[in-house]
Amino acid sequence: MSFTHLDEAGHARMVDVTQKQPTVRSATARGFVRCTPEVVAALREGTVPKGDVLAVARISGIQAAKRTPELLPLAHVIGVHGAAVDLAVEDDGVSVEATVRTADRTGVEMEALTAVSVAALAVVDMVKGLDKSTSIENVRIVTKTGGKSGDWHRPGES
Repeated sequence: MSFTHLDEAGHARMVDVTQKQPTVRSATARGFVRCTPEVVAALREGTVPKGDVLAVARISGIQAAKRTPELLPLAHVIGVHGAAVDLAVEDDGVSVEATVRTADRTGVEMEALTAVSVAALAVVDMVKGLDKSTSIENVRIVTKTGGKSGDWHRPGES
């Protein structure tokens, strides 16, 4: 068995994608920030002392998608041609979804996961003064399209 991110000596390396043809690709990731009812109420009422939590989280997630290779040393520098981060306040917290798109040689799964993770971290940062027990849960890829392996959808996710 060979590992694409290891050379013959077992050292980490970035996979060479030079010969691959750019194709249109996308990935969608989701996660959840679990909050107390008091934090949910403050989010709904717009009374979180630090300001507009969802706006800050949305911009944080988009910025994170574009900076993924700076955080993950074996991730390729690719063109992030589209990034949408959507957040929704629910009864027990905040749902986060990010879709990232490119026309490049490798996929954007890591960018989508990074966008969700950092958007969720921004929510935690904005509400931690109200509740230190706020937590991030279930960050995962739910769909990807394009590339050599084709389309994939996580079973049970719409």
